[in-house]
Amino acid sequence: QSQLSQALNGLSDRAKEAKEFLVQLRNMVQQIQENSVEFEACLVAQCDALIDALNRRKAQLLSRVNKEHEHKLKVVRDQISHCTVKLRQTTGLMEYCLEVIKENDPSGFLQISDALIRRVHLTEDQWGKGTLTPRMTTDFDLNLDNAPLLQSIHQLDFVQMKVSSPVPAPPILQLEECCTHNNSATLSWKQPPLSTVQVEGYILELDDGNGGQFREVYVGKETMCTVDGLHFNSTYSARVKAFNKSGVSPYSKTLVLQTSEDTQSEEQTLPFVPLERSQLRRMSPFSSTLNLQPSFSGRSYFELRSSAHQLSLHSSLQSLNSAVDIKKMVAVAWFSFDPSSAHADIIFSNDNLTVTCNSYDDRVVLGKTGFSKGLHYWELSIDRYDNHPDPAFGVARIDVLKDAMLGKDDKAWAMYVDNNRSWFMHNNSHTNRTEGGITKGATVGVLLDLTRRTLTFSINEDQQGPVAFENLEGLFFPAVSLNRNVQV
Repeated sequence: QSQLSQALNGLSDRAKEAKEFLVQLRNMVQQIQENSVEFEACLVAQCDALIDALNRRKAQLLSRVNKEHEHKLKVVRDQISHCTVKLRQTTGLMEYCLEVIKENDPSGFLQISDALIRRVHLTEDQWGKGTLTPRMTTDFDLNLDNAPLLQSIHQLDFVQMKVSSPVPAPPILQLEECCTHNNSATLSWKQPPLSTVQVEGYILELDDGNGGQFREVYVGKETMCTVDGLHFNSTYSARVKAFNKSGVSPYSKTLVLQTSEDTQSEEQTLPFVPLERSQLRRMSPFSSTLNLQPSFSGRSYFELRSSAHQLSLHSSLQSLNSAVDIKKMVAVAWFSFDPSSAHADIIFSNDNLTVTCNSYDDRVVLGKTGFSKGLHYWELSIDRYDNHPDPAFGVARIDVLKDAMLGKDDKAWAMYVDNNRSWFMHNNSHTNRTEGGITKGATVGVLLDLTRRTLTFSINEDQQGPVAFENLEGLFFPAVSLNRNVQV
């Protein structure tokens, strides 16, 4: 009896667990039904959204067909009207000529016959080749390319809501390949050597140069990125993370980059120069200046330091001469013309500081350095000026047209000038004609103020016209267009 009681107690526990399990299963049935209704509603809503989008696209395509229909009808109706008028004139002339032929008075006939013969020939010539040819076909040359959409519809399927694969490991910044030049920073990274997790892409983030919030500057599969248009003499923090379908990795260690002026030549090693245009011209015809905050700039060699939390890339510091007022100081960023982005007809010399052209047509060349912030001023000297051409000076996007005058498209903001006067031009719109031109030896100044978002021009240190352009925003490169009669 004792053994049977113990066995019954065990069986009773199992029966109790079974009852609880049945309750759980019945609750699951209810939950499955509720989830099914919710999921079906979501699926119907998504499919209805696709159908709505397809109906909107259908309406757009039908509108295009109707426009083509109206265009064809208009062309044919115009041709019908034109042909009807000519036919009426021709028929009238024929009827008149038949009446003249019936004329019994030879002298009266001879008086008008020559003029009628010329008129008949002229009218016949007007029915020349192509007059009786339809100007419009009846076919609609529109073929709907629905194959990609049909393929996408056939591939429409459910995706797994949960992925079991892990997120990537944080990338490693490759210090030996990270560097800065002028106001550009190049960063390189890689995955840890032993990592086997698949990576779909990377997200590179930079702060604003003032210790502010990070922002995304690159998203993609590449493991190297160059960021242009940064502030000069500023310290930026950079970090990168990897991602795949499972999620995003932790950030890499933070890299601190110091933008600096280019000090490639001996005369360019000074960190500061006074804000005087004449001194800038003596040092180089092609430089950009910007206002300095109370800080120090250094030579463009770097010192690497690493710690558990931060890897730093610092420029060495130079002491500031106490006799110079910092409010009157500017930093000089040296740059040259860029052969890699210029038109093939541009000819470079003088270490790419001098350009001309081997074509009589206008060709565009850009500077190597792009600007997106700050106040910048540079000057260009006219070394040769023959036959009164009209070169153009200004700023442009990197993808500006290279085979037309600067300002012909919406990617450039320029002043073009001849020997007597100048005009401002953007998107092929000419404004503000101003007296005062250029000759050999003249100096053209370009003032790009991205704080006020304005562009101003000068000739021989005198401002040319009003403020040329306003509301400028983005990345701008110094730009010139010229032909073979000009050397800058």
